[in-house]
Order: sequence, then structure tokens, then C-alpha cells
Amino acid sequence: NGMYEYFKRVESKTDIPIVIYNVPGRTGVNINFHTTIRLANDCPGIIGIKEASGNLVQVSEIIRSAPEGFSLMSGEDALNLPYISCGAMGTISVTANILPLEVHNLVDFALNNNYQKAKEIHLELLEINQQLFIETNPIPVKHALYKMGKINSELRLPMYKLSDFNKDSLDATLRKYKLI
Repeated sequence: NGMYEYFKRVESKTDIPIVIYNVPGRTGVNINFHTTIRLANDCPGIIGIKEASGNLVQVSEIIRSAPEGFSLMSGEDALNLPYISCGAMGTISVTANILPLEVHNLVDFALNNNYQKAKEIHLELLEINQQLFIETNPIPVKHALYKMGKINSELRLPMYKLSDFNKDSLDATLRKYKLI
């Protein structure tokens, strides 16, 4: 009830559309299916959820029960294809920061029911998706963007640079994908 009341209050104080971000791995709290559907039904300003629980049953329940116009988007790059195959409308992606065309193509193929092509890209992206989460996001993706020459190497505490072991591992993967 506390989560419901919190998001309901936020929604009542603004007139901009809200997408809830459910990331229990970072927050320690899961916004469960029942709370999500209550919010979707009771708060017209809450238009969707970025789902990063990794719980395919919960994702499926939300998709099945959500009102018209409410969007579920994958917040878990390694699960983009399974989520979309269950009815997710797309992704809010970390991997797209370094491989935007590939993530776009995966989503486009999946949304257009070309699951064979989507599966090929999904499997191609499997390693980089895992590598971008070897430490707390956004540390690995910022390192990748730095190595690609896209940004300066800059983090604010409590974020800290990648460990040497993980840096070597990520750099090897970036080379494998011909990004550096």
C-alpha cells in the first residue's frame, strides 16, 4: 500500500506522463503485479512501467491485466526478446547506448513477429548484455562509452571505476564486438 500511495501522490502532483521503474535488484523492493495494475487503473498519468524484475510471470500478468494504453517495457536487456514475445511494447535499454542499431533491430523484428531474426540478434547480444552488468549500472556502460571515445571517464561517488579484472573482461568483449 505504501508504494501505491507514493506513486498515486506523485501522479496527482504532476501533469506529465509517468513511467514507473521497477528495479528490485537496485531498490530492494519489487513493485508487484497487483500494485502495478492498481496504479495503471487508478492513475491515468501513469502510462507504463519499465520492468526490470526479471520475473517473466509478473511481466506476463501485468501485460495480460493492464488497461488499454498502459505500456510495459523491458528494463532487462537480456530479457528483451522474452518480454516482447509476451507483449512488452519495447525496451528502455542500457545496451542501446553502445549498440543502438542492434537493439533497435531486435525490438523491431520482435514487434513485427519475425522471431527468428530477433532471436539471432538476441543471441548475438547475450555476452555484451551480461558484461554491461558485471558491476553496478552505469559503471560498465560508461566505461564502454569512454573506451569507444564517446564520453569522458567520469563517475560520481559512490560510483567507482571498474575493478581491473572486470575492466579487462569488458574490454575483451568490446574488442570482440569491434567496438574498440
